[in-house]
Amino acid sequence: MFKKKPTASEVDGVQYRRAKTWQIICYACNALVGMSVYSLIGMASYSASIGYGITTAAVGIILTCTRILDGITDPLLAFVYDRVNTKFGKLRVLLIAGYLIEAVALYAMFTGFSSKGMGLVTFTLLYVVYVIGYTTTNMTAQTIPAIMTNDPRQRPTLGVWTTAFNYLVPMVMSMVLNVVLLPKCGGTYNQAFLTAACNVTLIVAAIGTLLVCLGVSAFDKPETFVGTKKTEPLKMADIVEVLKHNKPLQCYIASNASDKLAQQVGSQAIINTILGGIIIGNIGLGTILTVISMVPSIFFAAFGAKYVGKHGSKKGIVNFTCISMVITAVMIVFFLVIDPKQIGVMGSPAMIIYVILSLLQNSSNMCITTSNTSYMADAIDFELDRSGRYIPAVVSGTYSLVDKLITSFAAVIATGAVALLGYTATMPQPTDPCTPAIFWMAMVLKFGLPIIGWIITLIAMRSCPLTKEEMVNVQKRIAEKKAAAQSEFYKEQLQ
Repeated sequence: MFKKKPTASEVDGVQYRRAKTWQIICYACNALVGMSVYSLIGMASYSASIGYGITTAAVGIILTCTRILDGITDPLLAFVYDRVNTKFGKLRVLLIAGYLIEAVALYAMFTGFSSKGMGLVTFTLLYVVYVIGYTTTNMTAQTIPAIMTNDPRQRPTLGVWTTAFNYLVPMVMSMVLNVVLLPKCGGTYNQAFLTAACNVTLIVAAIGTLLVCLGVSAFDKPETFVGTKKTEPLKMADIVEVLKHNKPLQCYIASNASDKLAQQVGSQAIINTILGGIIIGNIGLGTILTVISMVPSIFFAAFGAKYVGKHGSKKGIVNFTCISMVITAVMIVFFLVIDPKQIGVMGSPAMIIYVILSLLQNSSNMCITTSNTSYMADAIDFELDRSGRYIPAVVSGTYSLVDKLITSFAAVIATGAVALLGYTATMPQPTDPCTPAIFWMAMVLKFGLPIIGWIITLIAMRSCPLTKEEMVNVQKRIAEKKAAAQSEFYKEQLQ
């Protein structure tokens, strides 16, 4: 007979809490909100140009400034998060409110006021309202993994589902937008296309919001948010204190912010148009190839979760980062030695090699994402152990503040680079000719920036104390402190 494999609680001597699989899947459906909106907002530069007559340079400045505002609102939401306690819970109220705010703003931005003679001021105000709604939804969702489970084996599994949905949703959205809607709207980005894209996005996001609310309902109760000692209402000084003393959070900020800056620059619609439409020469097929290379790689996230569950979040981030660097370097060499137009020829050797390299690249990147999801939850528990306060919104909000201040430059980098290529009054279209300047700009932004970000990650993680062994000790200390606090509470009741 086979012996039953001991649980993490039995191995580590800690009574971990766990979520049911269906609850994890419902939480992962947050990607239907975040990533569908992400796909739409990536076309904000087109909306600004087509619907409001704003120049390329001005678009970059607007998106950068509003991104900075987005970062500032993240830690401020922690004060709202700390004070929202209703009979319908905390998480569900914030998730629904956030969706409604961003839905109204996006509809007005892409459809209601677009191509109606409005200008820069209207577009900017609508974008600011969208930022407020997005912040409310996104920041609330970021606190949920640490709330649902603290089992070191299950946390990476939650990351698998999150990673899978985070990659699948934009792939499906990309197919719907570029392969289905774009041809029906004339093959170019125009007002009809922007309206259709907005309507599809808001429906998908509404479904995602309802599913997340269903998944977190069992955890959305007051006792979930209790720390290990009595606490006072949240103050601004608490945010500064967390940033100053939470070493794992400091390492994560340096690591993930640099990676996300590169990712967001490369995922801008104008950069993808240049790569798929101008360099490869077939944006429809390019989108399909991206999906083909992405779907199988999702299964690698499960491998990443097992690795992280065994070796810890930190080690997972470091090792998979090294693998991603090597694969991306090979991808650059590949584009240099072949004619990129051959990638757009169905069944060609260049197309097959491109799909394989993309598959490997996506696989390692998914393992990094899985590691990051687990790591953020670990950083929240580290703060509970360190300060005695369970303040997930403060930890994630502090990270997001610095992260967004850095990544706010993604849009201005992309639009600025495109402006240097001569696109000062218009945006790149799939039918534009390819020049050496366009090719090299795409190589630097799509592949060069990620390598720089990963180098920063490796440097930051060298000083991170949050190893697999230390996280077990953290959970033990939390359990002991909570037991002591409960015992003290009973003593006070008896007196």
